[in-house]
Amino acid sequence: MTLLEAATAVRLRAYAPYSRFLVGAAIRSVEGHVHVGCNVENVAYPEGTCAEAGAIAAMIAQGDSRIAEILVIADSPEPVPCCGGCRQKIAEFADQGVTVTLCTVDGKSKTLSVAELLPGVFSGAHMART
Repeated sequence: MTLLEAATAVRLRAYAPYSRFLVGAAIRSVEGHVHVGCNVENVAYPEGTCAEAGAIAAMIAQGDSRIAEILVIADSPEPVPCCGGCRQKIAEFADQGVTVTLCTVDGKSKTLSVAELLPGVFSGAHMART
């Protein structure tokens, strides 16, 4: 199954009764496994979770630890960018050159690297003491 197929399928399982904005994400780990996630809303909006975060959690729960590539799909006019929190989460588990593909359900896509997605990433190196 391709990442596009996996993300498209899981998008339809999103729980978004408030925004009606369904998002699906699929990750291929460096081990070659595909992990998926969809957005899950909550009536207390800040308590919802994004599709990317769900896919990362599934990857970690399955025992994989690094992202080789990620794809996100939503029904939007243009490819939907990841929120700031998800950009940081992706950067935690992916090298700077990893491919991030953002898609719409009508076939538009935009591909960029993690470095382009989150320039100036905050990392554990910033907390190292000399």
